[in-house]
Amino acid sequence: MPRIELNLDIDAPVETVYEIARRVEEFPTFMNDLQSLTVLERSPDGNRTVTEWVGQVREFRMTIKWVQEDIWDPEQKRDDFHLIRGDMDAMSGYWQFSAAPNGTRFSSVLDYEYNVPLIGPMIKALIQKKLTENLASQMKAIKARAESGSQQPNPTS
Repeated sequence: MPRIELNLDIDAPVETVYEIARRVEEFPTFMNDLQSLTVLERSPDGNRTVTEWVGQVREFRMTIKWVQEDIWDPEQKRDDFHLIRGDMDAMSGYWQFSAAPNGTRFSSVLDYEYNVPLIGPMIKALIQKKLTENLASQMKAIKARAESGSQQPNPTS
């Protein structure tokens, strides 16, 4: 199964970045390639969510849809997620937020499987490139929001 691993340093406190990441329903307002995100379920403590995502691959005029479950760990400042259903065959991974010299180290790991009959190595490489770009874009959007100070406290966290 292909794996994507990315790290990004953010000039903001870990708690701030983690809280921005937990407020997934706000993602479409600041993530350009995300058409919509709907929270289908949320536990009373907010530590488990089931969300429906609709993303856009503008170059191919294509929409990708999936439903995922996230388990948020406020102690470890971590989100573990996995695919419930969607256009990919499998998807799982995590976001980890840890202290860094200038604020936060945002680490992301994504394992995925996307099988299309007769798909060639060049197309598989293109899919990995697009998924990497999308993940990097999500991380940079969270970084920009955290560093701009435009976050609001979330009373459910």
